[in-house]
Amino acid sequence: MSKITVKDGTEIYYKDWGTGQPLFFHHGWPLSGDDWDAQMMFFLNLGFRVIAHDRRGHGRSSQTAEGHNMDTYAADVAELTKALDLKNAVHIGHSTGGGEVIRYVAKHGQGRVAKAVLISAVTPIMVQSKNNPDGIPLSIFDDIRKGTATQRPQYFQDFTIPFYGYNREGAKVSQGIRDNWWRQGMMGGIKAHYDCIKAFSETDFTEDLKSVQVPVLVLHGEDDQIVPFQLTAVKAAKLLKNGKLITYPGFPHGMPTTEAAKINEDLLAFIKS
Repeated sequence: MSKITVKDGTEIYYKDWGTGQPLFFHHGWPLSGDDWDAQMMFFLNLGFRVIAHDRRGHGRSSQTAEGHNMDTYAADVAELTKALDLKNAVHIGHSTGGGEVIRYVAKHGQGRVAKAVLISAVTPIMVQSKNNPDGIPLSIFDDIRKGTATQRPQYFQDFTIPFYGYNREGAKVSQGIRDNWWRQGMMGGIKAHYDCIKAFSETDFTEDLKSVQVPVLVLHGEDDQIVPFQLTAVKAAKLLKNGKLITYPGFPHGMPTTEAAKINEDLLAFIKS
């Protein structure tokens, strides 16, 4: 397996296929690089170089007890992109991975990043506060922490239902997609998953969004039950200097999987633009 060891000794697993312009995919919580299968195959077959890593504590990377915050996640990506000497890259992040993308691009991406994409992303900030009164109450994230810490196997099974919109009338449920989400989640470390909830819900990406100069595409489903689009995508797009927002009526949080054909089409158009 391909891994690099970052400066604190953590091993970061990654996949690196093909040649051409590099596309770097950043997965959501609590998953792994495998969540990008539909995109990796599509873009590899079009002649791109496709890279996906497993965030520290997730998937096949080290199950470290430390470093589960956005600054460290972005620093890990910076070490990997340097090791692979990626230039003119497009960084594409889903959910938590969207936060990781914008933090990486803002802090480390100078001279290496051509464009960025935020899909169903947690940016600019999710949790409710005085500065974010329409945010999601902290109690909701405390419930996610409790489920993860005390009944992770069942909680992760149940989480797939709203994640993919399978609780909507007329939804065609794929047991394989549900099982694959659960498989990816259970590969990771419970401490990493627990700590990452704070990272994805309480990190404020406002200044990152404001500072990024490269073109950024924001994609979000209007029926996202995990990361509501009005709270995140609409606000994020307004903060970006060079942002473009596309929202999709009826699409769920996990739309890169359930609606891969449309998402891939719009990604390709943006990359080529």
